[in-house]
Amino acid sequence: MSKYKDPITLAFSGASGAPYGLRLLEVLVELDYQVYVLISSAARVVLDTESNVKLSGNEEKATEQLSALCKAKDGQIKVFGKDNWFSPVASGSAAPKKMVVCPCSAGSVSAIALGASDNLLERAADVVIKERGQLILVPRETPFSPIHLENMLKLSQLGVTIMPAAPGFYHQPQSIEDLVDFMVARILDHLNIEHTLAKRWGYGD
Repeated sequence: MSKYKDPITLAFSGASGAPYGLRLLEVLVELDYQVYVLISSAARVVLDTESNVKLSGNEEKATEQLSALCKAKDGQIKVFGKDNWFSPVASGSAAPKKMVVCPCSAGSVSAIALGASDNLLERAADVVIKERGQLILVPRETPFSPIHLENMLKLSQLGVTIMPAAPGFYHQPQSIEDLVDFMVARILDHLNIEHTLAKRWGYGD
């Protein structure tokens, strides 16, 4: 039996918004979840550009880097390469029932909506949908074209949660970190994970 809570798949695609995904990973680790991490080639560029995180293309090295960054325990974070078809997330019999793509590019939304499964990220999302699990996509694009909206509508009708990276301001954020935490808190809410990241509407301090 695992010493961690049920695993969650967290995928980074090439959209802007790397700080959201990194913060979500950090919080899930703090809350003792095991996290399977998928990172597209474009996402590695975005992570470097937006967060100065230069991730190795090697699974083991990237696992070590993210584990050190998030202060994870041994085996708590596992990074799988885009072509690792033997990873648990590639099979309905082993994949976690919960997956978040954060940030999620419009291209990934399209591929997931089509069931393309051309890489591990797309396959993992396809598995969660077919197994009637919980898939949350956090697109960071503006404006949305009719193509984007049609793809998101199709996925929403299949039960996928579409949660654009659009933080609120009613909590009077004082920093970028506050805005990031707002979105991460909303993701955690939908994963039914208790947290204290952000004040709820009407609850005051």
